[in-house]
Amino acid sequence: MVAEGWSRRAVLAAGAATGLLLGGCGAGRHARPRLRVSVTGKGEVDSRLLFKAAGIAPKGFDIHYSEFQSGHLVVEALNGGSLDYGGMSEIPPIFAAASTIQSFRQVAVVHGDVNNQVVLLPKGSKARSIADLKGKRVGYVRATTSQYFLIRMLEEAGLGWDDIRPVAMGVSDGAAAFSQGALDAWAIYGFPIQRAIAMEGARILRTAQGILSGNYLISVHVDALADPEMSRIIREYLALAQQAYGWAAANQDEWAGIIARNIGVPRQYVTDQFRRRSAIYELRPVTDAAIASQQEVADLFFAQKLLPRAVDVRPLWDARFNDSMGKG
Repeated sequence: MVAEGWSRRAVLAAGAATGLLLGGCGAGRHARPRLRVSVTGKGEVDSRLLFKAAGIAPKGFDIHYSEFQSGHLVVEALNGGSLDYGGMSEIPPIFAAASTIQSFRQVAVVHGDVNNQVVLLPKGSKARSIADLKGKRVGYVRATTSQYFLIRMLEEAGLGWDDIRPVAMGVSDGAAAFSQGALDAWAIYGFPIQRAIAMEGARILRTAQGILSGNYLISVHVDALADPEMSRIIREYLALAQQAYGWAAANQDEWAGIIARNIGVPRQYVTDQFRRRSAIYELRPVTDAAIASQQEVADLFFAQKLLPRAVDVRPLWDARFNDSMGKG
């Protein structure tokens, strides 16, 4: 059902974006080339913020950023032709693979932290384990890592999806519901965790370490891949991203302060999160291990009857940029 709904929206988006596609990547014949890139979330995952902090800028093209609340919206934008380059977890592309439209290919992996994906509890909660969530209202973002790790955590606790009261909502709606006491727990990722801990006294029940792979996928529109100039620009952008991750790894204190100001929390909450990290962010090539990891996730979603059919993720991958990255 989810994948079919996405397919309908993607078809509408594709029609709306026809003019953009006919115009290449948003640049006229003699204009400076433009790469349309997604941004999902604030703080550490915001490439605009990271590039600015690292003093990195492209020389031969412009970047046009568009903001999204979750990866499945990035996939819809790629399928609709309004993005050239987007990042998401392993999960949103799986739903696209189960539908009729996959106008993108996964060309690289950003490997990073999984301890910034958690089940969060409101101040005063008496829950001490995932098993204590039985019968409780638990928020999550549909078709994202939060749904996946919540399913896995429930299974490990001997519970099923029907043993909780799952509440699907976007990130901003989830933050509001959590803040207002409408949720007993919230499976969420990224900067809302530090905000809720700092501003509302929330606490982490469990992180996704041991469940998530830490792989976040870079996907590129097929039209951009088919265009030699755009392929060159994407290769250059990947090199800039690799340089930016290197700057962040070498300048952790400065980067923590920048993130704290960006998301509006005291610096100590970001440095605490940095200390808990399972890994720093780095760019990796396409590998068999990365493909197998995504396939494992796809198989679980199918087993949970969240996909209309089993999917093979391998056709979604394209390793043409591997030679410009280090070993995975």
